[in-house]
Amino acid sequence: MRRLLLRDLALAFRAGGGGLTGLLFFLAVVAIVPFGIGPDVKLLARIGPAILWIGALLAALLGLDRLFQAEREDGTLDLLMMQETPLSLIVLVKCMAHWVSSGLILALSVPVFGLLLNLGPLAIGATMLTLFVGTPALTLIGAGAAAVTVALPRGGLLVSVLVLPLAIPVLIFGVSATQAAIEAPAAFLTPFLILIALNLLFAVLGPLAAATALRSLED
Repeated sequence: MRRLLLRDLALAFRAGGGGLTGLLFFLAVVAIVPFGIGPDVKLLARIGPAILWIGALLAALLGLDRLFQAEREDGTLDLLMMQETPLSLIVLVKCMAHWVSSGLILALSVPVFGLLLNLGPLAIGATMLTLFVGTPALTLIGAGAAAVTVALPRGGLLVSVLVLPLAIPVLIFGVSATQAAIEAPAAFLTPFLILIALNLLFAVLGPLAAATALRSLED
C-alpha cells in the first residue's frame, strides 16, 4: 500500500500528470471572479469563502476520471484485483494519493488566494480548515463515479455529472461552517461536525462503491 501511494503521487506530480492542473484552475477561478463582481471589496470579503469552496469543488473534479484509467489500460488494475489486499482498501489508498496531490494543495493555497478576495485572517483560517476536512469527501465521492465510468471512452463529463449532486451537502456545510466561524463563532461547531461526519461516511461508502463497480468489469 505504501508503494502504491508513492507510485500514484509520483505519477500525479510528474510532467503531464495533472497534479498541479487543479491548482492552476483554482487560481483562474479566484482571479477571474473579482473582475466580474467589480471593485466592491466588502462584497468580495463576504462571498470570498463561498468562491474558494466552489473553486475547490470544481478543481477537485479535474483528474478524477483518470483515477483508474491508466491502470485499466496497462493491465495494472487486473493485478490489483488479484491481490490479497481488499480492493476497497486499494481504492482508499489511491484516493489518499489523489487528495494529497489535489485537495491538500488547494487547502494549503487558501492563505495566498484569500488575499485576492480581501479575506481577513479569521476567514482564511476557517476556509482553510473546512477545505482540509471537506476535500477528502469530494475525492471519495469521485472514486465511485470514476469506477463506474472507467470503461467509457469519454467518461470525464459523466464523472462530473455524477459527483456534483452528491457533493452539494459537502459544499453547503463547508461554506456554512466557514461563515459561522466569521459571523457567529458559537455556531461553527455544528456544521463543522456534520462536515466531518460526511467525510467519514464517504470514506466507507466511496471505496466500497468503487470496488463494487470495478469488480463488475470482470463480469
